[in-house]
Amino acid sequence: MKRIAIACFLTIITFFNALSKDIYVSPKGNNQFPGTREKPIQSISLAKKMAYEYLKSGKDGKLTVWLADGIYSMAEPLVFEPLESSSSQAALLFKSLPGAKPIISGGMPISQWSKRKDGLWECHLPNLGKKGVRELFVNGKRAMRARFPNHDFLRVKKAGEDKRTNFYFEKGDFPIPSKASHVELVFMHDWSITRIGVKEIHSESDQLVALDQIGAKNLSFFTIDNWEAHPRYYLENSMEFMDLDFEWVYEPDSKKIVIKLPSKTNPSSLNIVIPISEGLISLVGKEESLIKNIQFDGITFQYAKWDIPASGYSGIQATFFDPRDEMQGWNVVPAAITAVWGDQLVFSNCMFKNLGGTAILLGAGCRRSKVSNSTFDDISGNGIMIGEGQERQKNGNAWFKSAPEQVASGNTIEHCIIKNCGSQYFCAVGIWAGLTAKTTIRNNEIFNLPYTGISIGWMWGTETTPCEENIIDGNHIHHIMNTLSDGGGIYMLGLQPRSILSNNHIHDVKKNAGSAESNGMFLDEGITDLRVENNLIYRIAKSPIRFHKATKNLVQANLLFCQDGNPPIRYNRTKEEEIQKVNNEVLVKGQIGYDEVLKMAIDQFSNQHKLAPKRGSSLQ
Repeated sequence: MKRIAIACFLTIITFFNALSKDIYVSPKGNNQFPGTREKPIQSISLAKKMAYEYLKSGKDGKLTVWLADGIYSMAEPLVFEPLESSSSQAALLFKSLPGAKPIISGGMPISQWSKRKDGLWECHLPNLGKKGVRELFVNGKRAMRARFPNHDFLRVKKAGEDKRTNFYFEKGDFPIPSKASHVELVFMHDWSITRIGVKEIHSESDQLVALDQIGAKNLSFFTIDNWEAHPRYYLENSMEFMDLDFEWVYEPDSKKIVIKLPSKTNPSSLNIVIPISEGLISLVGKEESLIKNIQFDGITFQYAKWDIPASGYSGIQATFFDPRDEMQGWNVVPAAITAVWGDQLVFSNCMFKNLGGTAILLGAGCRRSKVSNSTFDDISGNGIMIGEGQERQKNGNAWFKSAPEQVASGNTIEHCIIKNCGSQYFCAVGIWAGLTAKTTIRNNEIFNLPYTGISIGWMWGTETTPCEENIIDGNHIHHIMNTLSDGGGIYMLGLQPRSILSNNHIHDVKKNAGSAESNGMFLDEGITDLRVENNLIYRIAKSPIRFHKATKNLVQANLLFCQDGNPPIRYNRTKEEEIQKVNNEVLVKGQIGYDEVLKMAIDQFSNQHKLAPKRGSSLQ
């Protein structure tokens, strides 16, 4: 360790002697080099340390760390603190070299495979610790943990007596696992899921018993059969379920991964990776000392780990979950990139993929920060989170009551592609904004999600919070609500005065299998003083717009295309006369001219509200 510290110190001294404003990093570099373009260092962590020392010296107010092509592996998150500098404009930029595709990776390649007599391949991982492996990726694609059924769901026959810990199944519904304790139950509630270990499976009585309660303990209505008498579920991680190529299981007793590969395929020819780092980047400011002016441009963030609590994950909404016995208050699936108490933090032209929790969180106290021109793909939790919920305490009271000025404010998400979120936690959303003010979500494309596209607000009822003046404008949201129910393209909750939903293009929202309908826009409890204007909404299985416990709002100049038998606006516990409707155009499927007008509207809307060209975009 002393030699490493001395080498780092000499590198920093050499760097200062060179008086360069740039630091160059390459996976092929050497940490004893000065960090010039010709002689780059290898470590991003060292580059961060050198940059902080340079900015602290006051030699210059701005510095760029240039990343060359290649993979920068991390076993734990890189932590950034507030910059110390005599310059009030001190700024640090981590940027890809022109043409380079640097990847900050929390993954570990798996290479020590041996072939078993049954034709499967296994790898022994004795140093992983107790929690094991939840995710595995082959050539950058998520491999399915062996499940039954492969692509559909089973149905509960009958809830157990306590309606919480066990249920009965139909005889022969699934192969009975030889090691029930290895199995995970994935259980669907209307708008959330539970992932929990199995304690016992009784083949004689056709009964499955979970390790703990199924559904959130602190909400009484999360019983097994509250929404449906025969809710959906499936099972994961049993050898008896492995019947497809690239399915795999983790055996905690022997600490082995077992995988099924196509015949004549050797794992040595594949890039097989498991996540090991619990997060990638942490930007940690303080209430009295914000972390400011740090930017990331053109970087891929890939592979990050999150393990569910030992007693299970019981989702409540948008990946917030029941704390069980391990934690207090509502908790949320953590992010690979986390920022708190930040100002003018920027992520631009980045890629976020194959992440085991949420991708990025601009959390408590963050302001004037931005995520732009970036792509999010295959995220286990939410894509992007802005702000926070109600949990944090300040001066013995909820923060939003005692210190409303601390609200996350003035943040922007624009020109991003967000797809395939909720890979593990199906109640995830593309973009979540909690109690936030002056948040702008503009010109993003959000699609292929199991639940809601954009969720904004986090107060059930009409209590006043600092949540206000939020703008959701020009987004293209489609093919969402693919698994769960009771959500929509845009879900809005709580008082958010002077907020606007405008110019959004929303379509292809499924009916789903749950008890509640889903909509183009679902405007929930407390919505007041909201303007909904110039939105195009079509191919919605139920009503394009739904209000629930809302009061006075304006709906004007929207194009609403309805299925037969569904009203354009549904009013749940909302007085219809309080919703002002002005110059909306409504067409019903089957009406003469419906298809022609819809095509014309799509063409016109797409031309007027073009998104920035992005990789993998799928307009229409």
